[in-house]
Amino acid sequence: MIRTRLDPRTKSIVTLWLATLVTVAAEEFGPLFPRTEGPRYTVEDWRRDWPGCEYEDGVAAGRVSVVSMAGVRWWKVTFAPGRIGPADGGAGWRWPFTTHAWPAAELEYRLFFEPRFQFVKGGKLPGLCGGPRNVTGGRECTGYEGWSVRLMWRREGRGEAYVYHAAKAGEYGDSLPFPDDFRFPCGLPVDVRLSVEMNSPGQTNGRVRVWATDTAGQLRLLVDRGDLLFTKDPAIGVDSILFETFHGGADESWAPTEACSLALTSFRVRSARTPRPPGAEPGGLPALRRR
Repeated sequence: MIRTRLDPRTKSIVTLWLATLVTVAAEEFGPLFPRTEGPRYTVEDWRRDWPGCEYEDGVAAGRVSVVSMAGVRWWKVTFAPGRIGPADGGAGWRWPFTTHAWPAAELEYRLFFEPRFQFVKGGKLPGLCGGPRNVTGGRECTGYEGWSVRLMWRREGRGEAYVYHAAKAGEYGDSLPFPDDFRFPCGLPVDVRLSVEMNSPGQTNGRVRVWATDTAGQLRLLVDRGDLLFTKDPAIGVDSILFETFHGGADESWAPTEACSLALTSFRVRSARTPRPPGAEPGGLPALRRR
């Protein structure tokens, strides 16, 4: 048997590398999907699926249910006609997945708009956030309260990233539009991937990237923006999934005229330091198959 002795410097590097692997292994959560068979989804079910949340909209009101498609369970959100926002029209909660903020993270999930979905003017889809407060809905965003990045659908299925950061242009979030030729399809599943990197202290170099699968199932880069000021407090990073989906918008002109629904499943969030398996494509969901 041949034994190799490591010099002290090499040994410390190896020890650090092994410790990093252990840390990385704990910095990934998912895939997350409903644990109950459904279709009824109770507050108790929600607490089991999303432990640690401080509030919920839509679950107790009965707008969230569970459906099964292709052997996978999905959260189905049914939007109330004539209503906007998570409290009255859709669903929403913030799931804190870590007690120590990450400098960068990736969120993935699968999305399905029902065939007759009403896009109207637009609405929100889940994303990432961080900081002591929920920074949405025109709330103060100076770099010390927190930040958020959600996705949005827009008219006719167009899309964008919707970003609250300290250098935003107005009272509400900045819109980072998807390319003009992109449309969220109805009646087909879509894989979504969102990557957020915090800015360096004192610099406007925070980054947002968004990918989604097209109608052929190919993952496509839709947004890549690297001049954002998420925070002025180095203790603020990525710490939560902001599960929000609703129509709106500031007024009822964004609301659907009839009840319509979308479904979400297979949420996965990882620190950007977490390596993907060898040969894996960007995104950790099983490949979509189009017929």
